[in-house]
Formats: sequence, structure tokens, C-alpha cells
Amino acid sequence: MHVVYLSLGSNLGDRHATMRRAIDMLNAEAGTVDRQSSPLETEPWGFESANKFLNMCVRLLTTLTPEQLLLKTQDVEKRLGRTVKSVDGQYHDRPIDIDMLMYDDVNISTPTLTLPHPHMHERDFVMIPLREIL
Repeated sequence: MHVVYLSLGSNLGDRHATMRRAIDMLNAEAGTVDRQSSPLETEPWGFESANKFLNMCVRLLTTLTPEQLLLKTQDVEKRLGRTVKSVDGQYHDRPIDIDMLMYDDVNISTPTLTLPHPHMHERDFVMIPLREIL
């Protein structure tokens, strides 16, 4: 079993319900969510929006590879209404965002995935909930 930490964020729609649905889907389709942080409401980071974010982190126990898990998280995002991914630092409002922060002690750098997440330490909305479940 692999230990993975994920960051979840939402700033559109019923943020609490969307986060619960994302966790339920990950739990049913990607492994076992055995820890989750308290939700944290934050201002948007990296772009302007009137919509505040709800952020949290979860720990997932999984048998999926990092690449398989990336595809699964992207599928969950899409099924929960995310249509636009952030590209080159251009961020947007979104119903759900799921980022893989750490996968065991693995270091990966590919065009589609970098682990550990290269910017997590710069973001309080990630680090505060993450510290709660480490």
C-alpha cells in the first residue's frame, strides 16, 4: 500500500458538498482515505476572484501508481465539473482541484507530474491542512 497526500480545493458551487463528493469518489475508486484535515477557507491564490476557496488535505492509501492516481484525480475533477485546467500559472475559478502533494518518498519529474509537489511549501492553504494530518 502506498501513502499519498492530496490537496483539495473548491471555490465554485456548494464547496462543502463538492469536497465530500470528491473524497467519497477517491475512497471508492482510488484507495482508502484514512485521514482528512479540517476545511480551511482562504482567498484565491495566484488570481483575482470574488469566490473564496475551501481547502483541505487527505491521506490516501492506494495500490495505484503515481501516474494511475494522477489520471484518477483528473477523472474525478472532470466528473465533478472541472472543465479548465490551470496552465502556465493561469489559474481560474473551479468547482474542484485535486493536487498530489507526496507519494511515499518518491521523487518524480515528468512533463505531467512532479513529486513532491514543487510549490506546496509556498502555500499556506496547502501546508496548514497538511500539517494537521501528517
